[in-house]
Amino acid sequence: MNKLKVKNKEIEFKIDHNSGIPLHMQVEKLLRGLIKIPEYQDGKLLPKEVELAKRLGISRNTVRQATNKLENENLLIRKKGVGTRVVKETVSTKLSNWASFSEEMFSKGVKFLNYQINVSWEKANNVIAAELQIEEGKEVMKLERLRGLDDGPFVNFVSYFHPRIGLTGKEDFSRHLYEILEQDYATVPSISKEKINAITANRDIAKKLKVEAGSPLLYRRRLVCDPGDRPIEYNIGYYRADSFTYEIDIRR
Repeated sequence: MNKLKVKNKEIEFKIDHNSGIPLHMQVEKLLRGLIKIPEYQDGKLLPKEVELAKRLGISRNTVRQATNKLENENLLIRKKGVGTRVVKETVSTKLSNWASFSEEMFSKGVKFLNYQINVSWEKANNVIAAELQIEEGKEVMKLERLRGLDDGPFVNFVSYFHPRIGLTGKEDFSRHLYEILEQDYATVPSISKEKINAITANRDIAKKLKVEAGSPLLYRRRLVCDPGDRPIEYNIGYYRADSFTYEIDIRR
């Protein structure tokens, strides 16, 4: 009764009824360990509260108290008639402030990987020309970066830069992008004008982000301007919807 079977393995799952630690806190600790198991991270339903209560020899209300705590921390999600699952961990950013992606992740202590960094030169089409306020057909630098965590990429960025900046394409783009602009080119990113909507992944972007074609993506377009409201960068971001969250603080 003190063993819980997970993928043909049995793990210790018991509490100490003689401990001075409250029962609900012991259950909470057990659940925190349980939800780290890959099987549950991948979406397997957690054992039902009544089953856990019987295994541990405690009341269902005690188990409920522990699961409520984890649910309030956004670690678990319960659906009536379905069951309880682990909330898939996502990277998030706030719209109340902004910075380059690498600065955002660094500030959160998130270690990300650059899976690809590609630099090329292209003639601006009508969309890029309108955003950067340049002539259509003018050559601009294009920077494409595929980024993510140890378990795979979750965002693909495509940036186009105004020619006035003077970027050569030989810069070390593993550095913070806006640090390069400020320190090396005296160009200060000051304003970010953003548009965000949902799209489905075409074959090319699906292959890069390792998702099925047609999977939902967050599509972000960002026009970055200097203090004089002159365009610096037109950036397009394709985010895996299951791995990234936007948080918005709204004050009245």
